[in-house]
Amino acid sequence: MKTALVTGASRGIGKSIALTLAENGFHVIINYRSNDTEALKTLDEIKQRKKSAELLKFDIADPVSVENILGKYIETHTDDYISILVNNAGIRHDNLMVFMNPEQWSNTINTNLNSFFYVTRLLLKNMLTGKFGRIINIASLSGLKGLPGQTNYSASKGGLIAATKALAQEVGKKNVTVNAVAPGFIKTDMTDGLDEKNLKSMIPLQRFGEAHEVADLVAFLASEKSSYITGEVISINGGLY
Repeated sequence: MKTALVTGASRGIGKSIALTLAENGFHVIINYRSNDTEALKTLDEIKQRKKSAELLKFDIADPVSVENILGKYIETHTDDYISILVNNAGIRHDNLMVFMNPEQWSNTINTNLNSFFYVTRLLLKNMLTGKFGRIINIASLSGLKGLPGQTNYSASKGGLIAATKALAQEVGKKNVTVNAVAPGFIKTDMTDGLDEKNLKSMIPLQRFGEAHEVADLVAFLASEKSSYITGEVISINGGLY
């Protein structure tokens, strides 16, 4: 049974990814920062399905927290390494740049982009030694085309896409693949405040996506079936460009 770490897995897309990977036979490490109630709900849903999972609470945006908690986990689990990593956790602080404060910029970049470095770096060595790994980064339509009011978010996701392509070239020879998934408008708490009726008229499929549809794509990229796909950014947005 391969082990998968999903960051930000207590709610939304991350939760759906955790559930789907568990259903596909992975032991899932559910990472979260603060919401114990929702994290326990995710764990309970997996356990109710007779699948394997555990919680690992740490702040992906804090390098000390990552080193102390994830680093210790790696040190104490030498029999099996984390071979699947889904960098999903992220935040939005939308604002027009003229009104954006430094904290809205730095917090978004740190949580969405710097965390990719903090977490992935710790897991890479074992993936390279074991000659198998799947790194899947949850990017965004905003990182591909840019969206007004999301200069910080677009910068973080655009940087994540560029990092995906670069890292894929570094580790491919060791059978480690690195890909990004770029969702459009997906029904989660992050899109609750959006005007769905108006926005879906811009989407060829005329609807917002569902979290499980993103999760199914991630599960494919985590599987052996995706072994010749790396350095790619796969959009899942109903045809919105």
